[in-house]
Amino acid sequence: MPSGTKSLHFLLSALLTAISAALLGYAMSTNWSKSTMDCTGIGTNNGSAAITMGLFEGLLVRDSCPSFGSQSEFLVFTELSRITKTPIILHGLCVCLLALCLLCSVLSILISFYNSVSNPYETFMGPIGVYVCSSTSACLSLLVLIIFVLNITVTTMAEELVPSIEIIASVVLRNKTSQMQVGYFLVIPYMVLSLGAILLIYLYEHTAYTHRREQERPTEDAPKEIMMY
Repeated sequence: MPSGTKSLHFLLSALLTAISAALLGYAMSTNWSKSTMDCTGIGTNNGSAAITMGLFEGLLVRDSCPSFGSQSEFLVFTELSRITKTPIILHGLCVCLLALCLLCSVLSILISFYNSVSNPYETFMGPIGVYVCSSTSACLSLLVLIIFVLNITVTTMAEELVPSIEIIASVVLRNKTSQMQVGYFLVIPYMVLSLGAILLIYLYEHTAYTHRREQERPTEDAPKEIMMY
């Protein structure tokens, strides 16, 4: 059976990872970005269009672009499949990476629980398994943050989605401004908590190693009398 200290550290690590996974699950179900554009063309001079996007669903709100007060809900992947391929590839990559993050978090929780009640050999089922799973989660979530914001700000995804969703002709969309929403920012505490789970295990490993080294250190020999003949 593992010591109480080891069980506590691994249980706390599992708890941090479980909280991070819950945050990420909620993040994947809520809004990630909002893009607002000015709308000009036939029948409108100072209209606007705003797209609020989650990972799977979105909302388009048009004000004098060209009609008044129009709102349309849409499925993100369905609409992205109708425009150029780059946005849907990047968006799909983000979703896949987030799914891998959740999988790694689940594995990290299981390994942590296993180590809290057992003393496995130094294999993937030991502390190294927590290091690998949690660090992979943190790295992949950071990659998602980068890819998603590039897809929103650099590509013309929003400009192409507006006329595609409502089949609007003869309008020009310009001056796009984008803001990240709560779903995007929740990935940051997920990443921090994943790193926190690693830190807890590292602190235990470091303390246990130091204690083991102190026990293995040979006792100092008693001073010997030197006989002079």
